[in-house]
Amino acid sequence: MKFFALLRNYRKETVLAPLFKLLEAVFELCVPLAVASLIDDGIAKGNLHHILMMALLMVALGVIGLLSSVTAQYFAAKAATGFAVKMKSALYKHITTLSESDRDAIGNPTLITRLTSDSNLVQNGINMFLRLFMRSPFVVFGAALMAFTVDSHLALIFAFVIPILGLVVYLIMRRTVPMYRSVQSSLDRILSRVRENLSGIRVLRAFGKEEREEKAFSSDLESLLSIQLSSGKISALLNPLTYAIINLSIAVLISAGRERYDLSLIDVGSIVALVNYMSQILLELIKLANLIITISRAVASWRRIEAVFNIQPSMSDSCNGFERAADDADAVEFSSVSMIYRKGGEPSLSGATFTVRRGERIGIIGGTGSGKTTLVSLIPRFYDPAMGSVTVFGHKTDEWKRSALRSRIGYVQQKALLFKGTIRSNIAWGKPDASDDEIIDALKAAEAYDFVMAKKDGILSPVEEGGKNLSGGQRQRLSIARALVRKPEILIFDDSSSALDYATESRLRHNLSQLGDMTVFTVSQRTSSLMTMDRIIVLDKGRIVDIGKHEELLERCDVYKEIYDSQFGGEEA
Repeated sequence: MKFFALLRNYRKETVLAPLFKLLEAVFELCVPLAVASLIDDGIAKGNLHHILMMALLMVALGVIGLLSSVTAQYFAAKAATGFAVKMKSALYKHITTLSESDRDAIGNPTLITRLTSDSNLVQNGINMFLRLFMRSPFVVFGAALMAFTVDSHLALIFAFVIPILGLVVYLIMRRTVPMYRSVQSSLDRILSRVRENLSGIRVLRAFGKEEREEKAFSSDLESLLSIQLSSGKISALLNPLTYAIINLSIAVLISAGRERYDLSLIDVGSIVALVNYMSQILLELIKLANLIITISRAVASWRRIEAVFNIQPSMSDSCNGFERAADDADAVEFSSVSMIYRKGGEPSLSGATFTVRRGERIGIIGGTGSGKTTLVSLIPRFYDPAMGSVTVFGHKTDEWKRSALRSRIGYVQQKALLFKGTIRSNIAWGKPDASDDEIIDALKAAEAYDFVMAKKDGILSPVEEGGKNLSGGQRQRLSIARALVRKPEILIFDDSSSALDYATESRLRHNLSQLGDMTVFTVSQRTSSLMTMDRIIVLDKGRIVDIGKHEELLERCDVYKEIYDSQFGGEEA
């Protein structure tokens, strides 16, 4: 995504904002001349009419300058906020096009930082740039030129002072700008640690690691503080040095002005005007220094955002992909499928080959890390296989239009995730136009109806972020209901009943068996959950070691029998 492409619709604002700031600067540069005339031609000569005219002129210059400033602020804010809205929308849209592998490589905390703090810094940088990038240099050089119109001899002091001030600002910025970039990087690390620790606070407490993480967090803060102190000490020199140079210059200016006044070569009002121009230069150089700091932060943030934009999605979605299933095709077919995660060395799944007929109920079991989740994640195309192909209803997954493929699949992940809202709004994720009757039917099938209706507001009961006000089993059942309400042709349970007791799980399995021709994949660590399946796929170290019914696997599959014996103590089924 190009920076200027996002500003394309705000060309008018990006031109008008600095122009109105220049207009404000022009009026500001006229004020010292009005003051000089007020003193020399009004007060010195006792001309009350001229005093009133100059006073009115100064008020008019101030009012017009204020209106110009407010107008410039409006256009700058409109361009900056409009840019930020488009940038965040484009960035969010781009993130949604990234595959699971892409997001795994970047990391969710990084993406959140890019969408929030980095985006805000870029917005602030654009706002400040449009307001000051032309105004400050214009005032600095404009004040110097106006000084020459007042008195060319004394104006030579300006020609000598401005390069010195510019050199001071340059040297300080040269040292501090890289430090500010380091500060932003340190903030990224701290934010990442905070998000990770807050999301895993129960794990920290369970393992008694609070003290260790507090020390690590304090260490990160101390590193940040060290960088900020170093940059602060250097940048703190800016104001004293510039003020000292300006004050010294004003003293020289007044001293030289007195000598020229004694020779009747200059009036008092002109000396006052020159002092005002010197003060204007000081203020604008300080503003320019702050602008440079803000812009450097904004540029660094934009580069981080641009880095995300430059990531090409590893998974493309064809607009001309299939949207309808092939007639009489099997539900799912794996052909020599292997899967390697982006940063993984060993394949998570190797040479998987099997076919699942429509309406068949398939169980998937295996030890930890055997590839169970990887296998079912390939069906809705969360990932693309490194080798081989996955075919769903007669078409390879990469030949489907992605939305059409996923609309046929109900997926219940291992960790139940609910969103802030109500029970109804969460279930409706599966089918936005679902009626209350359809939602209630889904709740009954998921064995969630009783506990939902026991709540005061029923299906309109509130759900906190992540479903924190519900138990693990309740969250799982609502997740199952969310998948069931869309009446999918393929239903995938990725170990999504682990928080349910055996009786509830047994009723859930019975309810699912009454749902007709739905093809069901059930990943589970419990052999008791898979005994009634039409077939069970046994995985070990990423490979399919056997496929068959429960009784068949007990007789011939050592891996399955070992899992069964570990759960039932060697008892016969």
